[in-house]
Amino acid sequence: MPDYANPLLSSRINDTFFADILEQAADGIIIIDDRNRIVFFNTAAEQLWGYPASTVLGNDVNTLLPLEHRDHHTGYITHNRQTGNHRVVNTSREVTFVRSNGDYVAAELSLSTALLGPEKKRYYMAFIKGVTEEVHRRKLLELQSQVFTSLAGYTTIQDVADMLCNKVEKLVPNSIAALLLVTSHGGISILSAKNLPGSKAKQLAGLVLTPSDMEDLRKHPHHAYAVVWQHKQSHEPSTDLHDCWASAICNGTGELLGIFVLFSCNKDKITDWPQKIVTGCIPSCASIIEHERTRYRISQYNNIDPLTGLLNRSALTTRLKQMAAQTGQAPFAILMLDVDLLQDVNNVMGYNSGDIVLQTVARRIASLCRAQHLVARLGSDDFVVVMPGADRTKSCKLAHDLNCIAREPIEVKGRDLVASLSIGISLYPDDGTEIEEILGASEIAMRQAKKQARGGFRFFGKDGNSNVRERLIIGSALREALHKKELYLVYQPQVCALTGTLCGVEALSRWQHPSLGFIPPSTFIPIAEETGQIEAIGLWSLEKSCEQIRKWEQDNVYVPIVSVNMSAVHFCSMDLPEQILSTLQKYSLAPQRLTIEITESVAMRQDPETASNLKAIRDMGVGLSMDDFGTGFSSLSRLAQLPLTEIKIDRSFVENFENNISSLVVAEAAINIGKRLGIKVVTEGVEHEAQETKLQELGCDILQGSFYSKPLRAEEIPLWLAARPSRRASRG
Repeated sequence: MPDYANPLLSSRINDTFFADILEQAADGIIIIDDRNRIVFFNTAAEQLWGYPASTVLGNDVNTLLPLEHRDHHTGYITHNRQTGNHRVVNTSREVTFVRSNGDYVAAELSLSTALLGPEKKRYYMAFIKGVTEEVHRRKLLELQSQVFTSLAGYTTIQDVADMLCNKVEKLVPNSIAALLLVTSHGGISILSAKNLPGSKAKQLAGLVLTPSDMEDLRKHPHHAYAVVWQHKQSHEPSTDLHDCWASAICNGTGELLGIFVLFSCNKDKITDWPQKIVTGCIPSCASIIEHERTRYRISQYNNIDPLTGLLNRSALTTRLKQMAAQTGQAPFAILMLDVDLLQDVNNVMGYNSGDIVLQTVARRIASLCRAQHLVARLGSDDFVVVMPGADRTKSCKLAHDLNCIAREPIEVKGRDLVASLSIGISLYPDDGTEIEEILGASEIAMRQAKKQARGGFRFFGKDGNSNVRERLIIGSALREALHKKELYLVYQPQVCALTGTLCGVEALSRWQHPSLGFIPPSTFIPIAEETGQIEAIGLWSLEKSCEQIRKWEQDNVYVPIVSVNMSAVHFCSMDLPEQILSTLQKYSLAPQRLTIEITESVAMRQDPETASNLKAIRDMGVGLSMDDFGTGFSSLSRLAQLPLTEIKIDRSFVENFENNISSLVVAEAAINIGKRLGIKVVTEGVEHEAQETKLQELGCDILQGSFYSKPLRAEEIPLWLAARPSRRASRG
């Protein structure tokens, strides 16, 4: 019986029984001896590598390995022989090797080792199964999944493109991948090609595709090879690139997006299996480019005003910061434009008509301004033009030209509308170096132009800025003033012109700020109206005044009436009558003890809310007084329709009785109007006896002013009454 214990006794293993069996194996089998020489190479291995066994046997196994692994392989085997530590032996792994024709083959490798023969020499046996198609298909699917996952996250487009190229370069060793973008006009730009030689990158970026090229690429994606490779210029510097595989990238509608190309660094010609890799990557490349386009469109949308197509505020601010960051701080002018009377167009003709006006004005501004000017719409009816290198003279010229083109008629719904612009101008860096500061300066100037001369322009002035700063500081402090009890009321007595007795008091708001000091009403009341805080102050005054009347009652001090000022804002709320009634009930006061003072502008309003509130207040028995009568544009017919109980003649008609006969005539006329209407007449600003005498002669009912008393704190009213008991009013 033959001895099969040591089949490798002969150096010609092919002659053994086991060698015949291994020779028939479907997988490639390679055996190396103790000196790393190939001693067995079966038919399947020949087919995988493309070499006949006769040219392989006896050679070092390194000849079968890719070049990049040869330098390290001998050291790995030596380490295993010496230590017995198996890192690869008895495991299965994927490997890539080069066939005789230069193709790269993917395979699964299983490695085993054994000590054979009398001398117990270590042999290694490798089983190799070619799996190129399966591996490539799986890795392409994995790559596509990685691309989609990255695009869905926060990874940049550049990083995703670089990742795809890097993965493909590993799939096809000794290659360089590049993802190229094609513009609608045939220009080419490189999205990713980190390993591409600079000369080749420059040559690609300089290509411009002809319409014929682009049409061929859409119909025949593999025409990309001719575009990328055959367009090589004869004078192009030599590189290590010897061939390429390429494919055009189109989206679902057939639009040409780009080209994906894989350059070969192998001198020997390789078969076209890498082309399958390139083609398999096209869906991933299309996704990357489409995603980039979507991001760009979103970015454009985020930077563009959708109504006019101009830059929006965010984009304008970014550009201005870039201009300000340039060395030398090159000057520029900011012109802020407000379209006058646009709100009237919206109210009368509708917002669609207003949009037509804005779009027309925007087109005219853009057409006038040269390409180096920035033009933006900030929102609503405000535009901005930024003029680089401008001074006051150039800014004036541009502002004049802008208003000229704005005044040209705009046809809307068959009507010719004429617009005008109120323009504010600020200069960088003269009026500020911070972008928000310089924009704010132009807005301040624009508001001044709108207030003083619509259709004109104004330059920013430092005084205007200080006023704005003051309003900001006071407006901010005012929000906390009520909560911190910094506001308080004073009361100015009103006396009967004939008897001198107390008729009532007017409640007046005062503010003592802990750091800003005393802030006069003429300063904080307008700011309260602008910032919407006047409503809270008015309701607070109503509450405190009614509470104070009750306290005086408890101290046996009788004040017949308290007058409280209410602004136009209060009369927009249908809750006002109920708020007044509930406050009176809370302090058990008869309605006749309260008078609401309104401005002439409120009295002249004819909207349903104001009319309803005035009637409801008067119906409950509360008095109504028109303040500052004679200073506005009161209509006598309108005055006759109002449920007023008194009118207050403004102090300006009393101040110059002696020297201005016109003031006296107006005061007399106002008193006569009140008498004819059957309402009381109160005159403010009485400061000396001559004025009192004249007003008594004219028949004025009630007098108020410093001649009788300055505004007093609540605790001072009893002292003022005690000083002249005759002033005390009868409870009737």
